[in-house]
Amino acid sequence: MLRNIAGHSEKGSRMMRKNVGFFLGTVAGACLTLLVTSPQGGAHLLGIAKAAARSDNTYSQLNLFGEVFERIRTDYVEKPDDGKLVEGAINGMISSLDPHSRYMNEKGWAEMQETTHGEFGGLGIEVTMEDGFVKVVAPIDDTPASRAGIMSGDVITAIDDETIQGMTLDQAVNKMKGAPNSSIRLKIIRKDADKPIEVAITREVIRVRPVKYHTEGGDIGYIRITSFNEQTADGLRKAITDIQKEIPQDKLDGYVIDLRNNPGGLLDQAVSVSGMLMQRGEVVSTRGRNPGETQRFTAHGGDLTKGKPLVVLINGGSASASEIVAGALHDHKRATLIGTRSFGKGSVQTIIPLGAGNGALALTTARYFTPSGHSIQAQGITPDIEVLQDVPDEFKTRSEIKGEASMRGHLAAEGTEQSGSQSYVPPDEKNDKALNAALKQLRVTVNADAKNAETKTAQKRAVPN
Repeated sequence: MLRNIAGHSEKGSRMMRKNVGFFLGTVAGACLTLLVTSPQGGAHLLGIAKAAARSDNTYSQLNLFGEVFERIRTDYVEKPDDGKLVEGAINGMISSLDPHSRYMNEKGWAEMQETTHGEFGGLGIEVTMEDGFVKVVAPIDDTPASRAGIMSGDVITAIDDETIQGMTLDQAVNKMKGAPNSSIRLKIIRKDADKPIEVAITREVIRVRPVKYHTEGGDIGYIRITSFNEQTADGLRKAITDIQKEIPQDKLDGYVIDLRNNPGGLLDQAVSVSGMLMQRGEVVSTRGRNPGETQRFTAHGGDLTKGKPLVVLINGGSASASEIVAGALHDHKRATLIGTRSFGKGSVQTIIPLGAGNGALALTTARYFTPSGHSIQAQGITPDIEVLQDVPDEFKTRSEIKGEASMRGHLAAEGTEQSGSQSYVPPDEKNDKALNAALKQLRVTVNADAKNAETKTAQKRAVPN
């Protein structure tokens, strides 16, 4: 079973894999012999010979790994744990690829499945690994982390006085998880702060409610999507239904879809959410190393908003699945984007279970592209209307998030890389300049449409039969 993840995790479609058999020794020799003696097909045979040489070199490297492994087992000062040696080697290999590929042992794989179901124990933050430390992508709304003031861009360097350097991302995350009501201390570095900050947090059972909503002024529906887990599409459907019950269709000016500081999640949920907000069309395509692995995901199920105007809010903390939704709605001219440029996490992680007891591999297998062919990777989504927030002095050192392009080992952009974007969202709606701009945009659009309709009606009546 292969699962695609659109976030510091995304699951979705199956991918075809080819089994390749390697013929070594005598076959390689035969190719070289044919190259020398065959009067025709020299270029083709040269290619076969080079491929065989590459395979031979690969197995030579694996022999080197085996030799080092045996030396450690026999000569190290203390008897090592073979399982830990192998897991450490796997982690080292994966960490050399990109910031989002990772190996999960059996425990880590089980915990990731809990997270995608929408309920788990811990602090409530989405994190990644950068320069040996854990970096906060975004805190989840209404969790211990968000209430403690942790924000996008914070770098966690120690957990309960134990330094994180040397740990894998899974090991660090596991240390942050724990029994509800137990306490934990994090040491955090913030940009331009004079010294590290210590934060004490009490763990809770994290029940992620991915969709929150209310009405604004009796004419606009506000829907905030905080993550894309298995409950997101159902949550959005309920939100739209409830808003339509509260506001009559003739009074409903439109919807604000707030994706700010949404770190992403499951690919299939991003596709479903897009399909609820547009009638039809491509949502996203994924392109891997081989052209034959290109996949296209399309909207289906119909526009639940019945064509009402949409404004989508994004910022520097909007990543992965949220960028897919924003990009699809923008390219189909279904929504106006307001805020700041998104994070730029445009790579697909396919979850590959490795058999009973062996955990799973989250491997970067493709890049995301919006329907117009724009690559999200290390570029992000640029809003139609940029709106910068007024940031209080105490948050100015952490109101910017560098984005995917600043991460060590990231996949290169297919174009000019973009990094650095504001991620601060004021807690009080009256101070939220992006939200207020969105409300104004919807009301102006509806009023303009109404005036145009009145003008057309008047013109039609003025024309004699």
